[in-house]
Amino acid sequence: MFDTLSDRLAATFKNLRGKGRLSEADIDATAREIRIALLEADVALPVVRSFIKQVKERALGAEVSQALNPAQQVIKIVNEELIGILGGETRRLRFAKTAPTVIMLAGLQGAGKTTLAGKLGHWLKGQGHAPLLVACDLQRPNAVNQLAVVAERAGVAIYAPEPGNGVGDPVQVAKDSVEFARSKQHDVVIVDTAGRLGIDQELMRQAADIRDAVSPDEVLFVVDAMIGQDAVNTAEAFRDGVGFDGVVLSKLDGDARGGAALSVAHVTGKQVMFASNGEKLDDFDAFHPDRMASRILGMGDMLSLIEKAEQTFSQDEAEKMAAKLAKGPKEFTLDDFLSQMEQVRKMGSISKLLGMLPGMGQIKDQINNLDERDVDRTAAIIKSMTPAERQDPTIINGSRRARIAKGSGVDVSAVKNLVERFFDARKMMSRMAQGGGMPGMPGMPGMGGGAARKKKQVKQAKGKRKSGNPMKRKAEEQAAAARREQQAENPLGLPQGGQPAQNFELPDEFKKFMG
Repeated sequence: MFDTLSDRLAATFKNLRGKGRLSEADIDATAREIRIALLEADVALPVVRSFIKQVKERALGAEVSQALNPAQQVIKIVNEELIGILGGETRRLRFAKTAPTVIMLAGLQGAGKTTLAGKLGHWLKGQGHAPLLVACDLQRPNAVNQLAVVAERAGVAIYAPEPGNGVGDPVQVAKDSVEFARSKQHDVVIVDTAGRLGIDQELMRQAADIRDAVSPDEVLFVVDAMIGQDAVNTAEAFRDGVGFDGVVLSKLDGDARGGAALSVAHVTGKQVMFASNGEKLDDFDAFHPDRMASRILGMGDMLSLIEKAEQTFSQDEAEKMAAKLAKGPKEFTLDDFLSQMEQVRKMGSISKLLGMLPGMGQIKDQINNLDERDVDRTAAIIKSMTPAERQDPTIINGSRRARIAKGSGVDVSAVKNLVERFFDARKMMSRMAQGGGMPGMPGMPGMGGGAARKKKQVKQAKGKRKSGNPMKRKAEEQAAAARREQQAENPLGLPQGGQPAQNFELPDEFKKFMG
């Protein structure tokens, strides 16, 4: 959603790099570019004005003029002000001292309240709670049935005594649901209310009546992040007519400009608490302003990536795998390879995971074009092998490859390539487990492997002789100096500002694992 904004900001900051000192004209030009980028992203005008004012005041102050790297200092200021506009600190749910905690969802029709009720219930269940979904949208056709399906998928309970489709009293249903939750030991009640295509008095009155009937601990306003400026107007109307405690952004994975997400917290004074960024139940999480700002500025979101890994990977399994790899590469089998691949797949879309890495915004076109089905094809090939073949892939000959290819519906060359990639991956993982580090990269302190690598480097240095021809020796030295300078400027091989992203290629060590 923020791709266009990220690209514009990256281009703006690129112009600052390399300048040892920033003049007032440089800062004015930068502020102008940032203003245009925010307005193009559909951010509300009052928010843009406030943001630019704060950035300019700080950029013209001592923290930039006296900095060793003024460009980085400006980026730091923009990052901090962006965090402030997005709400500052992460806002957590308030739970009632005496169960159940009542959470009421409000918003327009089509904002995604019913689907979001299931996602929130699934998320709370993962946090150790026992949520109950309550069907109080009795006007929209089949709204009750939809909530029942969503609740079943999420694995949570539902309270729906009325059939809906215009039948039933939503206020009475909401009131009765609290007593039902107490009797069935549910500690969280999520009330799904009706919406309208636009703001009207009937909508406001019904939402206010439900609020008064259940006295919710949290009223969450669900807003469609794709509707632009109208999201801010709707949020202000709900705030004044019904009142709410926090905002939930739905459809954050859309291709709209995303200004609503940057505006709603600043305009309404209510923080964004949750964000939904996909169709699956797991595509939902707490909203962290600092992490979102980091993503917008192309700095990745390593904390969210680490949290996903911790939720998916078992600590015991990870320790067993590390111990197995430490014994030697042959201990790692295709069954282990398949298990690790499936664990990564559980974390979510490969494209989204790669997008959380710092610097990956520069190659987002390649990331977005990754075929997620490649993982499924690889799994099909491995599952078409016999247990003996998975344990020892060296026994896979021509006839076995043909049989495996036929069983998995792929070409024989695909089986051959997979086995070759597996051997390379096993070698690399074993080296990392034994402290050797990534191929082509220096070892990390305390991880071992340094002495052997140093000895090898010394041996290579001794074996390499300089040419006796002065002209040839000078050319070799210049080429070596150019290589060292290039490596120092770009140690990871990421595309630079002036280099088009489409020319970017993964290092050879990783390229062969991508098929």
